[in-house]
Amino acid sequence: MKERVRDTDLRVLSELMINGRISDRALAQKIDVSQPTVSRIRAKLEKEGYIQEYTAIPNLAKLRYEILAFTFIKLRELPQAKIEEARSVARSSLGKDCFNIVMLERGIGLSYDGIAISYHENYRSYLDLLAWFRQFEFLDVSKIDSYLVSLQDTIRYKPLTFKTLAQHVVKLTKRESPE
Repeated sequence: MKERVRDTDLRVLSELMINGRISDRALAQKIDVSQPTVSRIRAKLEKEGYIQEYTAIPNLAKLRYEILAFTFIKLRELPQAKIEEARSVARSSLGKDCFNIVMLERGIGLSYDGIAISYHENYRSYLDLLAWFRQFEFLDVSKIDSYLVSLQDTIRYKPLTFKTLAQHVVKLTKRESPE
């Protein structure tokens, strides 16, 4: 059984979620531990899979993407023998034609079995994604629905960032610490 993540580990992770480019030295100063401690914790978090990748979150509108789509997917009932074949086809197709899909996962809710999150240059690109989904016999094409977000809208409430999650992680460590 894996040991529980320590508060210092969570503080390092939280700061890296806010700024993945921060040096170990600057991070050590920020959370008041030594630089070798930060380097050791960072390596451990990477090895154990707490950190999956370091990436930038671009401003999609500045990159001329107009639409962020949340597409809800319903699977057809399949015999057990066909399920693995369907998974293989889906994985293979995603490798070739991803249509800017940033997440495709199984789930439950709203009578759907999965969700795809994608971004699109225009409405035509979004329609191409829907046509791509319709090629798969294991999807119930009558039950594919989307929620579209205009990335060009000037009214923004809370754009995608991990800063809020990072702040929540820090609050959890404070709640769980013995007083």
